[in-house]
Amino acid sequence: MPATSMEELVSLCKRRGFIFQGSEIYGGLQGFYDYGPLGVELKNNIKAAWWRANVYERDDMEGLDASIIMHRQVLRHSGHEATFSDPMIDNKKNNKRYRLDHLVKDQKADVIAKVAELIGEDVANFPAVVAALNKKPAEASAALKTAGVRDPFSGEVGDWTEPKPFNMMFKTTIGPVADEESYGYLRPETAQGIFVNFKNVVDSTSRRLPFGIAQIGKAFRNEITPRNFIFRVRELEQMEIEFFCTPGTDETWHQHWLEQRLSWWEAQGIPRSKIDILDVPKEDLAHYSKRTYDLMYDYPTLGYEEIEGIANRSDYDLGSHTKAQGELNLTARVEENLDSIAKLTIPHPETNKPVVPFVIEPSAGVDRALLAVLSEAFTKETLENGNERIVLKLKPHLAPIKVAVIPLARNKSELVELARSIKSDLQKLGLGRILLEDSGNIGKAYRRHDEIGTPYCVTVDFDTIGQSAEGADQSLKDTVTIRDRNTLAQVRIKISELAGWITAHLK
Repeated sequence: MPATSMEELVSLCKRRGFIFQGSEIYGGLQGFYDYGPLGVELKNNIKAAWWRANVYERDDMEGLDASIIMHRQVLRHSGHEATFSDPMIDNKKNNKRYRLDHLVKDQKADVIAKVAELIGEDVANFPAVVAALNKKPAEASAALKTAGVRDPFSGEVGDWTEPKPFNMMFKTTIGPVADEESYGYLRPETAQGIFVNFKNVVDSTSRRLPFGIAQIGKAFRNEITPRNFIFRVRELEQMEIEFFCTPGTDETWHQHWLEQRLSWWEAQGIPRSKIDILDVPKEDLAHYSKRTYDLMYDYPTLGYEEIEGIANRSDYDLGSHTKAQGELNLTARVEENLDSIAKLTIPHPETNKPVVPFVIEPSAGVDRALLAVLSEAFTKETLENGNERIVLKLKPHLAPIKVAVIPLARNKSELVELARSIKSDLQKLGLGRILLEDSGNIGKAYRRHDEIGTPYCVTVDFDTIGQSAEGADQSLKDTVTIRDRNTLAQVRIKISELAGWITAHLK
């Protein structure tokens, strides 16, 4: 039985060292989380799987790692300074602040329907309802009060202010002087680092269309109300691709990347049956988007929420940055304007004339991916003896610990030293983290490694060192027991064959 609530996952993450609240000893900092010993391993394995699939296994992709702090002109001309905002609303009764769309979405169905009616929109089209509330602030305030929208904190009908936009970018000063000429932004997305390096990558790699640039990195969004554990946070990590293609081929590539990303999620243990494809309504598209597919995963408690967006950004970004530099006038899109080569163009593969490519952007959050992987792997089982066990049935390539080597008795030096030697040899295989588990209680060790998703446990016992009970089979010397996480089956093999067996089963 999979996890039925987010609370179960949060409990597991804290108990087993996957995720901790940021700055917890000082009361915590909302929207910030720290990844513990197992969490950082799982996170790195997810990123490695993504990088392997999209960079190493493709011939049309390059990698990049751009700076987190960006020049303010980058985010001004990308449109983020003017449009990267969420609607914010306050309750004057208790001075609590909320994100408007979240506030309305969390109300009872009849209240939402009343808000839609008062604002003159169809309740079935929720993005249009929110858009109307944003466009008519005075009417929005009155509609929320009349409809009886309740405060999530107090449970009472709120005295709502007019909604207003709140820019979510973190602003910082650069250098010793804090003035209007010395500030920048922590990037709200990794994409702009790719766009401003487009010419550098093309010139240094001689790439031609179509090709992509991939990046994994931190982004920062000053969310009004971060919530739902690591699903909506203020510091996040993204896995993004900007795939550049010839104008006119963008829709075909958009479909290509939709299929590619669904296949990748399936390989990480997320079945397609748990992902809905949302063709984002026009009124809810980002300012740069021609069309966007949102992959919606069915999270415990949360229901269907976005796990990845696959956007057709057209030529918006490269065009905007080129126009801002005065090198190519894209306001009037006529053939004559393409005669001069601009910085952010590339030769058309057929005509060889400079062209501003269109861009397809698959963008996934590492934190949301990790939460989905945990959600899908979390399993409750009732054993034959009636006991219940929790097991994380992670794909082996994602498991934080690949193998646990367990000496049967921690006070027996021969067992511990041999186990340590076996652990060292397996670690050299380069398969991931191998752990020496010398807790001294084999039953507890098995339960712990079931719960953290370790695919195999290798037990070194008295038979292994030839000190088995009198009359026991002495042929078991120099053999170990391997226990399978999923099936609980155990096999006995020679130590000399262990490396080959583990390699074959993990790969």
